[in-house]
Amino acid sequence: MSLPSLRAGARALGVAAVFAVAVPGAAHAQAKETLSFAAATFAESGRGDKLKLWVEKFNKSQSAIEVQPLALPFSTLAKTVFTQMGGGAGPDLVRFDLIDYYAAAQAQRILPLDADIKASDYKLTEPNKYLVIDGKRYGVPFEISNYQLIYNPQLLKGGKPPATFDEFLTAAKDATSDQVFGFAYRATMAESNGFWQDLCNFVYGFGGRWSDDQGNLTINSPKVVEGVIAYKKMYDLGATPKGADAATYRRMFWEKKLAMEIDNGGVAGIFSQQAPDLPLQAAPSPFPTRAQGLILAPLAINSNTKHKEAAVTFVKWMMQPENQKDLQAILGAANVATVIERTPEELAARPWLKVYDDQSPHSVPQLVKGFEARTPEIQQVILEQVLRVLQGGAEPQKAMDQAQRLVSTRVLRK
Repeated sequence: MSLPSLRAGARALGVAAVFAVAVPGAAHAQAKETLSFAAATFAESGRGDKLKLWVEKFNKSQSAIEVQPLALPFSTLAKTVFTQMGGGAGPDLVRFDLIDYYAAAQAQRILPLDADIKASDYKLTEPNKYLVIDGKRYGVPFEISNYQLIYNPQLLKGGKPPATFDEFLTAAKDATSDQVFGFAYRATMAESNGFWQDLCNFVYGFGGRWSDDQGNLTINSPKVVEGVIAYKKMYDLGATPKGADAATYRRMFWEKKLAMEIDNGGVAGIFSQQAPDLPLQAAPSPFPTRAQGLILAPLAINSNTKHKEAAVTFVKWMMQPENQKDLQAILGAANVATVIERTPEELAARPWLKVYDDQSPHSVPQLVKGFEARTPEIQQVILEQVLRVLQGGAEPQKAMDQAQRLVSTRVLRK
């Protein structure tokens, strides 16, 4: 993978910090070498406290190093951390969103780890390859969340999930009544990020990609257009709660008012916890190919750190099988950096976990390859054109031709 130059810089450089966090080297007087680890996950209800205990397990295993978790809200983490990094400070360890990881690597805010983390030493999960940029690894996966079809068998004819797209349309239509919708996804600019995620699943599932391996845009390629046409077929079916946001239709699912949705493993895990009596099941998304979107959160080391060796020690500890197993158990339906098999007890309690785990080799980041850090700008243009198809009756091929032109001229200035 390669990165283009960033016209606006690394997403949030220069933005004022929301609040101060510990800076590298601030704990000279302490007996232990102290590192700060910033992650939005620490702020989550339930998982956050468990992750803090997991970090404490590392601390108890060390005589000279202590890692302090910093719970930063997801909405402000990137701006806060990039601002502090730009000033020569910031947390030693950061769990990034993937797009921010690319921006941090481009801005040289995080350290390459190839000399410290050898791929040959681990049985790495397939999405690891997306963390190698211009031949260098700048991080390791902390959390990998795949997308699959989740469904309520009680609301589907015969209780079975659709295996093809035609079956998918039929199943969604048949499950729809005055009280129940067959399927739900996002199709409004009010939820543009979620709209993009859902659109990527359709486009990837039909074999499309937004660019090729050489970094050429393929927004108007036949497979992308097929995915957009499929998106519209579902939109026109009358089987979806149009305009509903994700929070609304996810609630509908656990209230047994929605038969199917394509969502990430984290959502399935929440359903399992919030509604233990819900007959939740999962299956591969019913598209021509297995490719689907991917939520990938890397762990990286701040290039400003005064504690590189200690930070690498933590990363290596995290990569040990027992600690990976504990981390995966805490994260729920997500995967971690290395391949960790579920226990028979886990699979007996939540058999849908295996469906999500088996998806990892087929998952693709919801970014534009070669233009990763420019994805938000490209995404805006594409979604505007897809809305013309869904709501304005625009012909899909012409709309994607227009998106290709606009991205080239307006975003990439070609």
